[in-house]
Amino acid sequence: MSFDAQVITLFPELFPGPLGASVLGRGLDKGLWSLGTTQLRDFGAGKHKNVDDTPAGGGPGMVLRADVLAGAVDAVSIGDDPRPRLLMSPRGKPLTQTRAHQLANGPGAIIICGRFEGVDQRVIEARQLEEISIGDYVLAGGETAAMVLLEAVVRLIPGVLGSKESRRDESFENGLLEYPQYTRPQEFEGRPVPQVLTSGDHAKVKEWRQKQSESLTRTRRPDLLGKGN
Repeated sequence: MSFDAQVITLFPELFPGPLGASVLGRGLDKGLWSLGTTQLRDFGAGKHKNVDDTPAGGGPGMVLRADVLAGAVDAVSIGDDPRPRLLMSPRGKPLTQTRAHQLANGPGAIIICGRFEGVDQRVIEARQLEEISIGDYVLAGGETAAMVLLEAVVRLIPGVLGSKESRRDESFENGLLEYPQYTRPQEFEGRPVPQVLTSGDHAKVKEWRQKQSESLTRTRRPDLLGKGN
């Protein structure tokens, strides 16, 4: 069974966007994963299909209505749907490589793209939505965040990228940042490729890369040290 993603959004025309390009798009065409969208406004209230209202207690902006979002979630998760329900939210748990692996090994995901000031808390609780953040900043909506999440997940699905070895030394896969990469030309603006990489000594190359990864991680992301996937 392939990974089945369903995105609930006010802007379904934004998808697949970058998810339809390169290896991700080829994986989509091959059926290694699937992507559907649900227009939230189809479940809006009244003749104007309203999806939001003013926040209880006052304040600026608008809030997505609980009944409207619940209707959309219920429509795409019929019966015992095993897919997790993910709400893209700046107050959610940070997306990690570990969570991406968990999702990639699962049946898919129902992803809700928030808008305005946020989502009525009652639907988050009633529909057991898992809030996920892609970083400590705020976007205009959850669509871009949903694409980031899906790209992080889909590239891990077997067959999308190719061999598992191509991911083995990537940043966050083994608790370290990835080592520096080099290619032709041998010298660029007076900067040569490190000699060890052209020595043909695979053991020394492996040792050099490990040390570079440890040094970069220690300097840039010491919080990652000791965190393997």
